[in-house]
Amino acid sequence: MNINIAKGKIFVFSAPSGAGKTTLINSVRRAVPEIIYSVSATTRPPREGEISGRHYFFLTDEEFRSKLEQDEFAEWACVHGHYYGTPKSFINTTINSGMHIIMDIDVFGKTKFDMLYPQAIGILILPPSFEELERRLRARQTDNDATIQLRLANARTEMEFAEKRGKYEYTIINNDLEQAEKETVCLVRSLL
Repeated sequence: MNINIAKGKIFVFSAPSGAGKTTLINSVRRAVPEIIYSVSATTRPPREGEISGRHYFFLTDEEFRSKLEQDEFAEWACVHGHYYGTPKSFINTTINSGMHIIMDIDVFGKTKFDMLYPQAIGILILPPSFEELERRLRARQTDNDATIQLRLANARTEMEFAEKRGKYEYTIINNDLEQAEKETVCLVRSLL
């Protein structure tokens, strides 16, 4: 007997740095344990507590370029001076087995990703204001002032691009974290 398994859904979260995307993704992962988190590859150095294979696949520039040449990424980009990419093999294996994936891809990468996976559901996370975004980035105390200024400049560009050219079915304004978490979890559950 041939049993036809329905393909899993792909949820792509995008946001400027500091908007709360990682926190909201983690809330969904806790509340919806059957959803799989797609681990991206990056050339940026690990932050304190980050584990390769769990948070990211940490690669050298040479390793990343080799995988690019072999067309192993569904999308890739250079963000804040480092490469990031999403491995195709993980996505295909997961959705073909009927499992759902939650992903973290920047707004430019999402456009490329949509060419291969047009069925992906886009969820854009935005801060309530640009001033609040800057406050959050400074409060993290993980970056120096030059890096914060770069992240803010990139955030402006990303938000404008998402508004004009992005494919996002849903937008969540992260003004109050608790409310944004509830809204995000309810949204994902309703789409499964």
